[in-house]
Amino acid sequence: MSQLPKDPAILLSYVNTQLRDFYPSLDAFCEAQDAERSAVEAALAPIGYAYDAEKNRFV
Repeated sequence: MSQLPKDPAILLSYVNTQLRDFYPSLDAFCEAQDAERSAVEAALAPIGYAYDAEKNRFV
């Protein structure tokens, strides 16, 4: 992952805030951040979060 936070809890907060304020989808966020979607999802899965496209956030 590019320059995204390494700590899963901080990453969760950062990504959800970015999705809420700036991006219509996880794909758009990842493209803008030069991050792999699978890496973001893999980093958040161990703490029990998965992307919900309908809500456009990790829940």
